[in-house]
Amino acid sequence: MSQAWRRLAHKTSALGLVSTLVLFVGSVLALSSPAQAAAVDPLKVTYKCTGGYLAAESVQVTVTAPTSVEPSKAASIKWTFPPITATKAIAAQASVTTSGGDLTVTGGTPTPLKGSGSGTVTTAVTTGQTYTPPEMTGSVNVTATTGGNLVLAPVTTASTTVLTITVAGEATTCTYVSATPTSISVPVQTGGGGGGTDDVVEYDCDVASGGGDADYPADVDIKVTMTPPTSATANADASITWAGVIQSTGQTLKAPTGFPTTSPKMFVTVKATGAGAPATATGEATLGTVTIGQAITLPTSVTVKIKPTTTGTVTLTAGDLAFGTSASSPAIKCLAPTTGLKTYTFQVGSSTGTPTTSPTPTNTTSSPKPTKTSTATVTVTPSTKKSKTPKAGADTGGGGEAGPDGRMFILTGTALVGAAAVGGLVMRRRNATRG
Repeated sequence: MSQAWRRLAHKTSALGLVSTLVLFVGSVLALSSPAQAAAVDPLKVTYKCTGGYLAAESVQVTVTAPTSVEPSKAASIKWTFPPITATKAIAAQASVTTSGGDLTVTGGTPTPLKGSGSGTVTTAVTTGQTYTPPEMTGSVNVTATTGGNLVLAPVTTASTTVLTITVAGEATTCTYVSATPTSISVPVQTGGGGGGTDDVVEYDCDVASGGGDADYPADVDIKVTMTPPTSATANADASITWAGVIQSTGQTLKAPTGFPTTSPKMFVTVKATGAGAPATATGEATLGTVTIGQAITLPTSVTVKIKPTTTGTVTLTAGDLAFGTSASSPAIKCLAPTTGLKTYTFQVGSSTGTPTTSPTPTNTTSSPKPTKTSTATVTVTPSTKKSKTPKAGADTGGGGEAGPDGRMFILTGTALVGAAAVGGLVMRRRNATRG
């Protein structure tokens, strides 16, 4: 019996050494594990609205910003409205425009920043029913450097109209009342998620009707890769391969009610400059099986042909996308930002000359990030895309999937140390008894 106790004591003492090592490793892991990116509190701005088809004593608009932004890139801001009671009937197909929500900007341009949005009333709204105006978006070019902050605050001059909602030509104007908090601060860091990585494009997608679908408008992040030709000559078609992968950082591109399920297509537009190339060129590809209300799967690639007319360099950037049976009358239209896009180039040689060199991708300095808003008290809510999964890996500072959490090592080590202590006491008692 005494030998059994001694063996147990020796084992627990050895466990003590192991547990000390486990505690040390766990502590290192806990300290070195990257911290989660702090969420940016939403900005909720209250306005007093009068006139037009829509009215309310107060409306709180929610303003949403990214969890982080990158230097010299574009960041998208959204203004989201709550439902507003119609003071008189709004006919179906009435056009709706939203604008305003002016924000002062520190660490970026322009300032003030103004949002805008538009849509169409799909279903008639009777007097006394509620209607939610289209979300507004705006883009900030970040001028602050890494380690600094992009600061946004509502314009507080009461006499300044900072929100206008126009339905069928009649305007409802809203002026600033208050905000909670008074401003929001977005950290600037390299590899942040302000507007995505150079090749991730945030498309502003909406249904053709311009409203009435719960899934639209939507900001859809697509990682775009364009492969220019390795050789091209003047006055001959040059083939460009466009490939896109929808990212989890954005909203889902879903097939809305009425979307064609028989032979639907995707239409890809590419913008071009230089060597006498046309400003835009469009290619198309057939979509796979489409189910209403479910996510749309993009084709593997789309070929776009463009014909330069002179020798020189052609520069390409991503353009708009369309889904349906016709590029001119699509069921879904996705608008690409106009700045901050990755560029691709290829050389055009003479039709009798030597073929040109391989294409070279060139990154621009900023990435777009449109945002949308609803009218009411403005609340800035960081894009959870929207934080959804980070575009560049540093949006959230995540790293939790890399291995076991350091806290598990600490808890295990602590338990082992306790067991070792018990073993040591037993061994000491046995020795004392024998003495």
